[in-house]
Amino acid sequence: RAEQYVNEYRQQEREEIRLRRLAKSSGNFYVPAQPKLALVIRTKGIKKIAPKPRKVLQLMRLLQINNAVFVRLTYATTQMLQIITPYAAWGTPNLKTVKELIYKRGHAKVNKQRIPITDNSVIEQSLGRFGIICVEDLVHEIFTVGPNFKAANNFLWPFKLSNPTGGWSGRKVRHFIEGGDAGNREEFINALVRKMN
Repeated sequence: RAEQYVNEYRQQEREEIRLRRLAKSSGNFYVPAQPKLALVIRTKGIKKIAPKPRKVLQLMRLLQINNAVFVRLTYATTQMLQIITPYAAWGTPNLKTVKELIYKRGHAKVNKQRIPITDNSVIEQSLGRFGIICVEDLVHEIFTVGPNFKAANNFLWPFKLSNPTGGWSGRKVRHFIEGGDAGNREEFINALVRKMN
C-alpha cells in the first residue's frame, strides 16, 4: 500500500513537470492548480486579541502559541485565514512536511485524550472504518485531501511545535511580505516547519 502511494506521489510530480515543460515549449505559461491543503501555525500568544480572530483561532483549534493544524482550503476557510492574518502563519505544505509532522509530532485524539501515535493500532481503532489503518494511509488522506479528510484531521491533535531555531525573523507581527512572519507564505511554510519541528 505504501508503495502504491509512493508511485502515486511520483506520478503526480512527473505530470506537473511534464505540463510545465509542455507549456514552456509552446511558449505558454503553466498555472498550477490552486492548493487544497494549508498548514496554519499560531504565532501569537493569547493576550490582546480581538473577539472575532480569537473565535476563529478557537474554531481552528489553535489554542496555544506555536500550535499547528492542517486546513482544507475553501472559500470559507480562506476568509477565516484572512481574519487571523496577524496572529498566524500559513502556507502550502509539501509531502515531506506532512510526513515529518505526523511521524514526529503526531498525537491522536482518542476519547478526548492526547495519545502519541506509536502504533498503527491506534489509527486502525479510530479510523479503520474509513479504510485508514496505518500512518501512511493517514499521511495520504491528509496530503491529497481525500474524502475522509475531516475525520482524519479531527483524529489528529493539533501539533505542538517549538520556537524556530534561530528565532523569528525580526518583527513577528508584520506580514511575511514586509519581512515579518504573519500571514500567507505559500511554499515557504516548509522551511519554517523544518526550523520548528
